[in-house]
Amino acid sequence: MHNGLYITATSQRNGKSAIALGTMQMLRRTMRNVAIFRPIISEPQLNDLDPDINLMLQYFKINMNYADTFAYTYTEAREIINQGSRNLLVEDILQKYKKLLREHDFVLCVGTDFLGKDPVLEFELDVEIAANLGCPVMLVTSGENKTADEVRESLQFVLDELAQYSVDVVAIIINWCNLTQTELDELRQNFNKDSTNPPLIYTVPNEPAIGKSTMNDVRKTLKAEVLFGHNHLDALVDDYLVAAMHADNMLKYIAKNQLIISPGDRTDVLLVAIATRLSATKPDVAGVLLTGGLRPPAEVCNLIEGWTGSSLPILLTQHNTYKTILALREVCNLIEPDDLRKINTVLGLYEHYINGKEISGRLETKRGSRMTPMMFEFELIERAKSNKMRIVLAEGVEERILRATDILLRREVADIILLGDTDKIAHKANALGLNITKATLIDPVKAPDFDDYAQSYYEFRKSKGVTPEQARDVMVDATYYATMMVKKNNADGMVAGAVNTTAHTIRPSFEFIKTKPGCSVVSSVFLMCLKNRVLVFGDCAVNPNPTAQQLAEIAIASAHTASVFGIEPRVAMLSYSTGTSGKGADVDLVVEATKIAKDMAPDLALEGPLQYDAAIDPTVAKTKLPGSQVAGQATVFIFPDLNTGNNTYKAVQRAAQALAIGPVLQGLNKPVNDLSRGCTVADIVNTVAITAVQAAAEKQKK
Repeated sequence: MHNGLYITATSQRNGKSAIALGTMQMLRRTMRNVAIFRPIISEPQLNDLDPDINLMLQYFKINMNYADTFAYTYTEAREIINQGSRNLLVEDILQKYKKLLREHDFVLCVGTDFLGKDPVLEFELDVEIAANLGCPVMLVTSGENKTADEVRESLQFVLDELAQYSVDVVAIIINWCNLTQTELDELRQNFNKDSTNPPLIYTVPNEPAIGKSTMNDVRKTLKAEVLFGHNHLDALVDDYLVAAMHADNMLKYIAKNQLIISPGDRTDVLLVAIATRLSATKPDVAGVLLTGGLRPPAEVCNLIEGWTGSSLPILLTQHNTYKTILALREVCNLIEPDDLRKINTVLGLYEHYINGKEISGRLETKRGSRMTPMMFEFELIERAKSNKMRIVLAEGVEERILRATDILLRREVADIILLGDTDKIAHKANALGLNITKATLIDPVKAPDFDDYAQSYYEFRKSKGVTPEQARDVMVDATYYATMMVKKNNADGMVAGAVNTTAHTIRPSFEFIKTKPGCSVVSSVFLMCLKNRVLVFGDCAVNPNPTAQQLAEIAIASAHTASVFGIEPRVAMLSYSTGTSGKGADVDLVVEATKIAKDMAPDLALEGPLQYDAAIDPTVAKTKLPGSQVAGQATVFIFPDLNTGNNTYKAVQRAAQALAIGPVLQGLNKPVNDLSRGCTVADIVNTVAITAVQAAAEKQKK
């Protein structure tokens, strides 16, 4: 079994960083503790961290000391080689690598950046290091502007070089490549015919959102100050325009995603750039870069601060205009840890064009018995992607919903339907620089199904005194419309609550989605992702004081939810008593609920009453309830009331720094889930994925 992988490239500008990012994600799906290691890094600029290492450490939250993530800088390595100590260099790298292997399940190695003067030396050094580490290699090369024959010839040359070192090439990634499927098949056949273990070959097309610089890249390179538009620095920059002429002449040259460069005292240029955001006849520029350290006058700044339209990034640099233009040549379009749009674009491309399971099979990795929060999130996304569902989001104009939609679509997690004023949704998404073109936009009032939905609502609720006119008024509400879409099978699941209350979000479900047969109560669970395992806590959000019958139903529903998400259900009915150690009405309630649950689901591993320590700690369980198949190894924890459950999940979340995903609603005929009004974009992404997985499970049952 391999416990390391070495990613190397053949030249500068090859997309190696993006491939390394996707590969790290692929590895962390099956392994808990993956290290990042770069034997040789480029020279740090002004004590900056290596960009590739920093990206991995920050985005994947890898707990490593930075000093352990690399061995030498390129200058240090070159000096050692020039002194005739090349073997010493490789031995030192090997020692550091072996130290990481003792502390981690797997080590992902990333080769040099080919920024030195001798690319041949760098490639040979990379291959020699990989061979001495015993790592198989993933080769990354550029197919930009190359024909199929040129790609084949260049790969053959590289593979012949690698063969001299007996390096096992697991996969070849050809970036920015536009080969047809026929050409790709022929390329694979060419390398398959003479090898018993040919490399896997994948091509990844060019994606402008990755290759282009952002306003934040400009800011970092020039060390510019952000005057306005702090939240829009992810805007892509296609081109530069030096605005040296009068504003009315400058307008002739305005182009989409353009960075306008102007001396800071040209307020006319600045205001015209902002005004283009209001004009339907002029494209949106990426931003403005003011030079010379000249700050706009206070009144102009006051005018911009009061601007209610789309915020335009405006930067200020101390360089004069000429030096600014020279500096812009050095802008690096790095993948920053906080640039979620670029990261999710990379991950989406990797998942779409590269078969991670095939690569994992070649590496012969073994899945660990424990699961981290990140592994669970990755598996959650993977489950949702494997059977894409249609999920409707009722609050389509909300910024967090739009940002989550951009991520969900890039990751191909689900087919998204957004409700609201379609013009407002499209305009806001464009202003935020988000790509939601693959989402379906629906304005409930203008929708062709509105009359049918209103009539259906009337039929469902006329026994409660609802009139046809009232039904139409109700169906204007996007939450009701979204729920009706699910009821009518025009959507597979619904998510709302980023703006609306929980009561408003789930009320329509109670009215016409209804509960499942044999289930009298709607309840909820939180998926509690601890450091090395995932537990299910219920009910922590809906039912204040469930009866014994309701508590039993909550336990069975929670066990089913656990199974849907790949968690083997072992259910603990919690109380302040274990077995017969305590007495009282509260204990009696749990005893009765346990009996009912066992009668309803005799094959379910369920035990109660149990104290929390006896449920989760094997040592305590041996003393308090020996011989139990649940005590000490419970995965599903059922709390006797909302007060206990809500406080416990929040205490565990904070004290153990656990990721709490939920609430996940259960018991309804169709999947509907509620968001907290304080939810983050990541929370929305997870909730949509959960809803999609629930929807797929319901369809498979039927």
